[in-house]
Amino acid sequence: MNRTENIFGNVMPKKVVKKANNQKKKFIKKFGDDTNKRYPILIEENPCIGSFLGVQNLSIQEGKASSRLDTKKGIIVGNIRMGFGHYRISMAIASAAHAMGYTPYWMDLNSYQQTTCGKVINHQNNLYSMGSRLSQKSKLFNHFVWEPMNSEGFRKLSYNAADQKNAELMASVYGEIPKDIPVVATHVWPAQAALHAGMHTVVNAIPDNWPMALHLAEGSVHTVQTHFAYQGYRILNGMDGKKALNPMKAEELAYTGHYIDHELVANILEDCTHRIERVKNKKPMRFLLTIGGAGAQKEIFAAIIRYLLPYIKKNKAALYINVGDYKNVWDELAKQIPELHSAKKHFDNWKDTCSFADEAIDGEVQGIHGFFHSNIFEAVYATNLLMRSTDVLVTKPSELAFYPIPKLFIKRVGGHEMWGAIHSAEIGDGTLECQDIPHTLQMLKLFLEDGTVLTDMCKNIISNHEKGIYSGAYKVVELAMKGR
Repeated sequence: MNRTENIFGNVMPKKVVKKANNQKKKFIKKFGDDTNKRYPILIEENPCIGSFLGVQNLSIQEGKASSRLDTKKGIIVGNIRMGFGHYRISMAIASAAHAMGYTPYWMDLNSYQQTTCGKVINHQNNLYSMGSRLSQKSKLFNHFVWEPMNSEGFRKLSYNAADQKNAELMASVYGEIPKDIPVVATHVWPAQAALHAGMHTVVNAIPDNWPMALHLAEGSVHTVQTHFAYQGYRILNGMDGKKALNPMKAEELAYTGHYIDHELVANILEDCTHRIERVKNKKPMRFLLTIGGAGAQKEIFAAIIRYLLPYIKKNKAALYINVGDYKNVWDELAKQIPELHSAKKHFDNWKDTCSFADEAIDGEVQGIHGFFHSNIFEAVYATNLLMRSTDVLVTKPSELAFYPIPKLFIKRVGGHEMWGAIHSAEIGDGTLECQDIPHTLQMLKLFLEDGTVLTDMCKNIISNHEKGIYSGAYKVVELAMKGR
């Protein structure tokens, strides 16, 4: 089946197919074509999350024999590093798989830089990162280019047609992997590549709440985290202007709920109880700031930190700042805010970060704590560890919008993200999106001075948990391992 010419029974115009073919030719000219090459796959324990989540890395090392993968208990988590989001969702899937007795194999296509697949993904990832940075520097670019591209450009079936053609160049990395091992992809490219490679079972875990053709991988089972997304994807809503399209079949799409790590889901009741008790006992309210990428929205985070400083000095607030693997972001913030120089720094010391996160769950926390880890897995997973002892997560409405913790949403980066905040506000575990600094500070003040805001969110999280809203990662794994 040609997945470029026909998408769920919707025939693509000849000009769309021609454009897709030309794009593939350009990539071949620039990056080569290794379609017929077979790359040996080796298993290596992940040194960071291997002990937590049982994760085994799949690496490509030419000149060596491929490792034997467990075809009965193994499950491939296919992903790319594009910011932190897709890694974080992959960790949630791996965590659920590990808790259910399976072996998660971590397959990051972006890490295979010696392959055409890795080169194509890296090229496109760099373009996206450049656009994201420009959107933060130029309001005109953001308004006229970036927001429309992220909400409407990626929404079109024609975009998916081109992506499917490009993904044909990514299939070779699956060549040495047994076809009957299930693949769960947390980005569409690993899903599309797996299907072109002939993998038998592919589950495509769609990350966003805004239905876009960008995320389609026909031949896989598509999973979504919300009912809103389910309806939008089922009818391919708005993916060809106002045209009513042939819908997806019921067996091609499944609502699962939010993709959340087992460690967080299993402790929802305990962690929310701790939060409510801290409010009652007037303990310092703990805020976690997650600053990923190249430090987008630094001016917002700087304003938040300055606003919290008087509360921190009076022991009415405590602050965690995770800058991921971008030490320069911390340095730039510290230049603007001298008080950060006296913060407790948990920098590139994974054992220290783990100990602090564990002790903070039941213990006392004061002051400002900074976190930086040059290892990408540590940089991402540090936020997961810190969430359990956090009262309020301050974040843009990205993949973190779905996590079972009270959230304060700052302005989005990309139009598709707004729908994550809308969903969170509707189920009561997060705020509305604060689209400027005054509204962000207004919400901070409300959290700090009116304990009912945090308490109500915690009660809503417990209620949502009882309904299974945060159990999506388990259901994704169930779909992948069905019949085994």
